[in-house]
Amino acid sequence: MEMTIRNGFAALTLPLLFGCATMSGEALEADDAYDLVIRGGTIYDGSGGAPYIGDVAVEGDRIVAVGIFSGAADRVVDASGKAVAPGFINMLSWANRSLLEDGRGMSDLKQGITLEVFGEGWTMGPLNDAMRGEMAEELGTAPGWTTLGGYLDTLADRGVSPNVASFVGATTIRIHELGEKDVDPTPEQLTRMRALVRQAMEEGAMGVGSALIYAPANYAETPELVALASEAGRCGGMYISHMRSEADNIGEAIDEVITISREGGLPAEIYHLKLAGKRNWTRLPEVVAQIEEARASGLRITTNMYLYTAGGTSLDAVIPPWAHSGGREAMVERLRDPATRARILADMRAEENDWENLLRAAGGGEGVLLVEAETAEAEPLLGKTLAEIAAERGTSIEDTVIDLVIADGGIGAVYFMMSEDNVKAQTALPWMSFGSDASAPAAEGEALESAVHPRTYGNFARLLGKYVREDKALPLEQAIHGLTGLPASNLGLRGRGQLTPGYQADIVVFDPATITDHATYAQPHQYAAGVRDVFVNGTQVIAAGEHTGAAPGRVVRGPGWTGWPDGGACAN
Repeated sequence: MEMTIRNGFAALTLPLLFGCATMSGEALEADDAYDLVIRGGTIYDGSGGAPYIGDVAVEGDRIVAVGIFSGAADRVVDASGKAVAPGFINMLSWANRSLLEDGRGMSDLKQGITLEVFGEGWTMGPLNDAMRGEMAEELGTAPGWTTLGGYLDTLADRGVSPNVASFVGATTIRIHELGEKDVDPTPEQLTRMRALVRQAMEEGAMGVGSALIYAPANYAETPELVALASEAGRCGGMYISHMRSEADNIGEAIDEVITISREGGLPAEIYHLKLAGKRNWTRLPEVVAQIEEARASGLRITTNMYLYTAGGTSLDAVIPPWAHSGGREAMVERLRDPATRARILADMRAEENDWENLLRAAGGGEGVLLVEAETAEAEPLLGKTLAEIAAERGTSIEDTVIDLVIADGGIGAVYFMMSEDNVKAQTALPWMSFGSDASAPAAEGEALESAVHPRTYGNFARLLGKYVREDKALPLEQAIHGLTGLPASNLGLRGRGQLTPGYQADIVVFDPATITDHATYAQPHQYAAGVRDVFVNGTQVIAAGEHTGAAPGRVVRGPGWTGWPDGGACAN
């Protein structure tokens, strides 16, 4: 008998004397059997190459053969008529807290996500004593860790279904050493900040992540970010950023990312690329050309995105950054002071700003929908627009925002800012990967009591259903590459992101004809459909669309991790 093993575009036919081949091409003994064979599916191996009909064999937690073969298996999964792909990677996950509460990660797992990547500015470590105390209040219990690596180990020890990874947050590093005030670090403080980045990289962080429209992150100037990024670069990591602007000043914001990449000596990625605000919608060709020019110069600049025309964040993001200095209590004190409130109102209403005015990008109060609250008093407002609430109260949009932020520090909103044509066009960019920018809850219990952005439940299925199958914006093999091989390569992951012998057995079996998202802004707590089976490290976590109860997720470490057999990039 013969077996064809495929790796990327190459095909090699090997004669088999006994049963099937292992990843090294050596024959199994006649009485041996693979643990698992996924048989007869259409294989999209993550490389972006053309699909083919074949089988995937798994031993323990690894793929050992890919191709067309026969032989014994302890278990056979029939995948005929289905797509078989590497597990999907969520490049922007906020499941860092939801997985502490529920390790299943249901909303993502049911879409084929096998790796959650955290780190948009704020991360779960490193923590000083004050930060640990604040987190204890938020979590209801004291965190049993102080470092980013300690947090990731805690997740894995508790038991999670998906794998987890994280950048280290530039915001978290800044708060650790400088607090939340608008100050610059002294040379001594910057040295300590760099050391914290280095420590996180040695613990396995993917690099440094920033979120530069939010206070206190936006108090950081470019040289500070270059210094932190350069430490990640020395350890083989990357810089990833929610830029200072995704609207009027997007060109300058991209320039800063490019500068940090060049001066820091490391690749860089832009979080959730978008053109916010109607007056910016025509600028996509300009943005693409700017990124392509940087790439042509030798820099590896990449992007990710979610698949909706609305973003989502806190309502207080529409208050100018200077008013946030010192944290929430200091901000609320300013909002209550009549003179300072008048200045804040003037900034919010100005035609031009040197900060990202999301209220203007959304076209005013009609484009802002409230979806989340901490207090019971604010819950009746959920599902209403700012314009509707302002009309009910008889107050201006801006005054309404301030009153709501004073009353409830946890109010979250959806901002309708982007063009559907741009979203569609961006999916086909060759350097685009994908992230939900959301947590990964289960559609049950207390989660149903608050609204969320539909990307929480539908982002990845929406790519494969709407944009691939219905709109034909890009071919399925490219979309899967953007969900698997591309982000794995960008992150420098070892042994993940492709269906290749020797790689970890993170595998998704789905139906390209039926995969679809169901979540809407009005009814967001609806699971996507079309993903039949999901395997994480060789263990099945989704079977026939339902969770198996398994929690085989592991910490996926970055290139600098000192636990690698070669000591990691930080040691080189």
